[in-house]
Amino acid sequence: AFKSMSDKYLRSVMANPEAPPKLDWAYYQKNVPIAGMVDKFQKAYEALQVPYPVDNVTAQVEAQEKQVRDEIAKFCKESEGRIADYQSQIAALKALLPFDQMTMEDYRDAYPDQALDPINRPTFWPHTPEEQEVGAPNAEPHH
Repeated sequence: AFKSMSDKYLRSVMANPEAPPKLDWAYYQKNVPIAGMVDKFQKAYEALQVPYPVDNVTAQVEAQEKQVRDEIAKFCKESEGRIADYQSQIAALKALLPFDQMTMEDYRDAYPDQALDPINRPTFWPHTPEEQEVGAPNAEPHH
């Protein structure tokens, strides 16, 4: 909605000439009966200067645009690093033996922190993380 209103305003401004039309002061001096009135209007008209607003925002916008461009470039560089990291992770996963062809020893070699290790890290049935916590809330005391 704002864009259409802005475009409409721009079209109406662009339809007008850049400079105001020239007035035929001789015609008015012949046809206006009051002496000196046309000369007074002519002096006032020629002395009229419409002030053009000073642009004090463009520098701020350009600085903000430069800052955003720098942030975008930094983000793109960081993203390229993440992409390279993810591609190396994908390559490592593709290099693994498929799970349906793995043995327990292959799984332990591929994922030592997740594999069942009954000697170094024994667990209790049902082997879920909640049941392995010390002092689990639903654990019954053994007497």
